[in-house]
Amino acid sequence: MNSEISLTKKLRVKNELGLHTRPATVIVKFLQQVKSDVFFTYKKETVDAKSILNLLMLAAQKNAEISIFVRGLDAKETLDGLVEVFENKFGEL
Repeated sequence: MNSEISLTKKLRVKNELGLHTRPATVIVKFLQQVKSDVFFTYKKETVDAKSILNLLMLAAQKNAEISIFVRGLDAKETLDGLVEVFENKFGEL
């Protein structure tokens, strides 16, 4: 029997331009493949990370620390994937 789990982690935005349209698109495309609910919190603002507009509203710059909250049956895999997306600077140089 699968049980829903909740995980949290802080990740740092490492790319030069911060969380702008291209990185937000990479995050949302990744999250379209998962079942878990995912929320990002930055500067007391919490948003559903599956929405590009929500991510852009955070206006997270380079070196911003974002708290990630994941809840669902595939929470660990989802969080591991997000760590990889952030570490790879959203595919930017």
